[in-house]
Amino acid sequence: MELFVCGPTVYDFSHLGHARTYLAFDALAKYLNQKGYKVFYLQNITDIDDKIINRAKKEKIFWKNLSRKFEKEYLKDLKSLNITSVNKYLKATSSIKEIISQTKRLVKKDFAYQTKDGIYYDISKFKDYGKLSGRTALQAEDAVSRIDQAKGKRNKGDFCLWKLSRKGEPKWKAPFGEGRPGWHIEDTAITEKYFGPQYDIHAGARDLIFPHHEAEIAQMEALSGKKPMAKYWLHTGFLTVKGRKMSKSLANFITIKDFLKNHSARELRLFVLKNHYRSPIDYSEKEIKQVQKQLKRIDEFIGKPPTTNHKLPATDYKNGFEKALEDDFNTPKALAAIFKLISKANKRSLAPSKEILEFLKEADEIFGFIFKTKKEEKIPAKIKNLAAQREKYRQEKKWRKADQIRKKIENLGFQIKDTKEGPEIKKGC
Repeated sequence: MELFVCGPTVYDFSHLGHARTYLAFDALAKYLNQKGYKVFYLQNITDIDDKIINRAKKEKIFWKNLSRKFEKEYLKDLKSLNITSVNKYLKATSSIKEIISQTKRLVKKDFAYQTKDGIYYDISKFKDYGKLSGRTALQAEDAVSRIDQAKGKRNKGDFCLWKLSRKGEPKWKAPFGEGRPGWHIEDTAITEKYFGPQYDIHAGARDLIFPHHEAEIAQMEALSGKKPMAKYWLHTGFLTVKGRKMSKSLANFITIKDFLKNHSARELRLFVLKNHYRSPIDYSEKEIKQVQKQLKRIDEFIGKPPTTNHKLPATDYKNGFEKALEDDFNTPKALAAIFKLISKANKRSLAPSKEILEFLKEADEIFGFIFKTKKEEKIPAKIKNLAAQREKYRQEKKWRKADQIRKKIENLGFQIKDTKEGPEIKKGC
């Protein structure tokens, strides 16, 4: 089974909006693998783009150094979140040969034309344009993305395949002139090389449906004459802050790196997966505290000494769990089955049986937050420093100041308990 997910444009640190998409499809890929499908998960990395060039100019560094820096940071973030299902990452700049080939063939088939500044796709030539989003070619007039604003286009919604080079910009040799790729074509160049003209699943964030994914369909189906390019399209809902989409342009984003300074990967995975992948999520610290309480319930249940004999079979809950995931990967409903199991066991004062633990371990192969890891138990230096400062105030009998720091530690998602051996810090409130 082939799965392609649109990757990031690496000109800055990745934020929680990106994490939402990549966590959802990491879980999906792991689920499909667990069900016996041999998933080949391919993801592109846009490492050449106007945003990269402009930021590199602003910071007075070489564009490639900038993109490589943030590519490494992105991959580190994924590792921190235990996103391990991707089989291959492919940079746009490593696919220049394939991009030129597709552009050349689209011109030859009369789906593309040349202007003074590049090669453009003529959307009026592709009769199915808009079939994914339900928009027509006439409604594509606002479909201007990244490097598509130029004079001499036949239709306002026409998009760039190959941008002819400007002074001081990166460039590659091509039959139609030195330049660089447009944004949309890198994905079809990559997927055609690895999957062919048709494959199983194409996924990404909701804001990519139009015009990005619409453009991909127009490119690949025009080239191959085969339909559909992808059998299934999956799109994640937005991650918002106070109802507004988290984005770099709105300057309301929280980077993955900053989130992990005070919170765990477990918390983010549960926060994302307790919502359906297509639903919007509104981020707040209040929601994260609720997640911490839910994780505490899981930890307390799993932490009980296991029992070998009690009348609470896992089968009923496991069936509900599996049916939920079979229904458009309904993770919130699947999680409800797990919490229902925990509630039922707690009401009867029952510890987990071997059968229940095996079920939870299988579930955690998909979700990745049910069982703790040693790495996730690590206490951040900031929290340790606050605890040390509080202990100093306690020794000096400055109780008010010590209590203020305790509250600050709790607000950051940690619990402090005073013991004979000194303060004990735990994750969660």
